Amino acid sequence: MATPDKDSLQTRASLIGKLADLGNSSEWREFFDTYWGLIYGVARKAGLSDADAQDVVQDTMSSVARQMPTFRYDPAKGSFKAWLLTLTRWRIMDRLRKRRPHHEPPLEPSTGTDPIAQIPDPASLVPDAVWEKEWESNLFQAALVNLRRKVDPHKFQIFDFYATKEWPAEKVAERFQVPIEQVYLAKHRITEMLKAEVQRLERESF
Repeated sequence: MATPDKDSLQTRASLIGKLADLGNSSEWREFFDTYWGLIYGVARKAGLSDADAQDVVQDTMSSVARQMPTFRYDPAKGSFKAWLLTLTRWRIMDRLRKRRPHHEPPLEPSTGTDPIAQIPDPASLVPDAVWEKEWESNLFQAALVNLRRKVDPHKFQIFDFYATKEWPAEKVAERFQVPIEQVYLAKHRITEMLKAEVQRLERESF
């Protein structure tokens, strides 16, 4: 990823400042809506059940909330994105530990090793490459959800059927009873808006 410029660093520091205010429910809602799918997705890929993955989301968000009031963004010490990855990894580890039997003996008879030591390293549960792939996919989906709230529903449906569901333009025009030119125009305009929204989320992703 390219080195953040001055404007993007200011944007990120500004958003962190808003998140530090735990009473700012709208900022926290946007933060949760943007990143919960990312955390849930990597937790599932680490082998957790749906219920455990949802718990990881809640635990990770709670960790962010607890630390935000005193968090100070310093790009020289690493990105918020990397910090969020670390929090997610450790919350996944917590879930794996809790899944183990409560009365498991301290040593594994066949190996003589501590069963807890057999839990994989956090980095192996969510490799950097998996995080990056999920990150990009999640930003795209979050941008799509945001646009759905802002764009005229009729135009968004035209875009969705043509660009996402890959219906032929002629079929989409017939389905929505619009000239075929409007189908092409809806795709062009919303695609450009989608790119801009992804870029906005990326700038605010620390």
